[in-house]
Amino acid sequence: MTRFAPFLIVLLSALPLRAETTVPRSAAEITLSFAPIVKQAAPAVVNIYAKRVVATRVSPFADDPFFGEFFRGQGRTVPRVQNSLGSGVILSADGIVVSNYHVVGQATEIRVVLNDRREFDAEVLLGDQESDLAVLKLKDAENLPALALRDSNTVEVGDLVLAIGNPFGIGQTVSSGIVSGLARSGISVGSGRGYFIQTDAAINPGNSGGALVDSQGRLVGINTAILTRSGGSNGIGFAIPANLVQRFVAAAAAGETRFARPWAGVSGQAVDGAMAEALGMTIPGGVVLTELHPDSPFRKAGLSVGDVVIEMGGEPVNSPQEMIFRMTAEGIGGGLDIVYLSDGAERRARVALVAAPEMPPRAPLTVPARSVLGGLSVVNINPAVASEYGLAMAAEGVLVTDPGDVAGRVGLRPGDVLLRVNDTAVRQTRDVQDAARATSRTWLIEYMRGGQRGVLRFRV
Repeated sequence: MTRFAPFLIVLLSALPLRAETTVPRSAAEITLSFAPIVKQAAPAVVNIYAKRVVATRVSPFADDPFFGEFFRGQGRTVPRVQNSLGSGVILSADGIVVSNYHVVGQATEIRVVLNDRREFDAEVLLGDQESDLAVLKLKDAENLPALALRDSNTVEVGDLVLAIGNPFGIGQTVSSGIVSGLARSGISVGSGRGYFIQTDAAINPGNSGGALVDSQGRLVGINTAILTRSGGSNGIGFAIPANLVQRFVAAAAAGETRFARPWAGVSGQAVDGAMAEALGMTIPGGVVLTELHPDSPFRKAGLSVGDVVIEMGGEPVNSPQEMIFRMTAEGIGGGLDIVYLSDGAERRARVALVAAPEMPPRAPLTVPARSVLGGLSVVNINPAVASEYGLAMAAEGVLVTDPGDVAGRVGLRPGDVLLRVNDTAVRQTRDVQDAARATSRTWLIEYMRGGQRGVLRFRV
């Protein structure tokens, strides 16, 4: 596995300037300029100023080197205003704007400033932390400049691109570069997983959510992150492909409040040289399936453990993240043609694009306030819940969505899987309700977190 320990993944965006290798040889070459592209694209790139109110714990021991650490996470909570600065791209004349989730997610106030200095209030129509995308609607906006989307599957390494954004809040800035790589899937942005276009254009803080455009002024991607040692641009930047942006905007236009992805129901890994030799492949490539859920659409299409998926929708796939991206860009409904290897033979199939099953039912439950565990909220784990919380495909049991007051203060977190409360084994949500009725002063909560078993003991 590639190690990024010495680097910082900064939630920004990037793009650098490349010098020509030959001198101009004619008057026409001397006057070559990106200005026409910038004049076309720049009016559709906006600055975004967002505010959000967050709860911060204030401890009387915060300045004490010993007790400050001992009482970390305890103390009264006070509201605090966080400000964020970023960029966005107008995609429709009536004020649909796309930006990064880490710029506007959970914001209580959003102000959007256009290149011509007009200002609009905005609201979030749809946000998704995993894809790091958010769609905004500008209030009382009409006849705005907008960018056209390019099919990001047609982008090639070496294509000239421009990055437009608002780095460091100094005002709209344009930088040039090329597409440095495609199908980058080895990094994460925030808590999300990603599949990115890599560019060497110079990107810095404030560029997040800005536009990566091609030589015709079409949107190639939304700038979202850079790989850096110092916090500044080193020429390794990442953009979310336009095809995913298009699917996300379509979901917002349809009134969806949560971005739903097709469910694969598989686990897999990229085929390396040693694995290719063992599978009888001449060239490493594709994704070998290591686990399939009984209800997986891949299983229903005829695939088995050990098969290698090499193409989806006519495009090669070389990582599990790329598989998920291809499915997500198509959206739920219909199907996707795939090519795979099984027992050394090339086969074709069509995989249905379906939502993750909601069986068994979630049966959400919140413990009443009169209980010691008052406010604890749980759901039964099913494939949809496992997908949302990044659990193992075979996960089962009961998951915590909100730990409540007391359980939260002693260390229980959203996403924990409950195993036992006092003497009651937890297998479904109603078991939590039964256990919460106890009047004991001594409590024990056993749980799983990140594959590790934990135990909380406390007295009330």
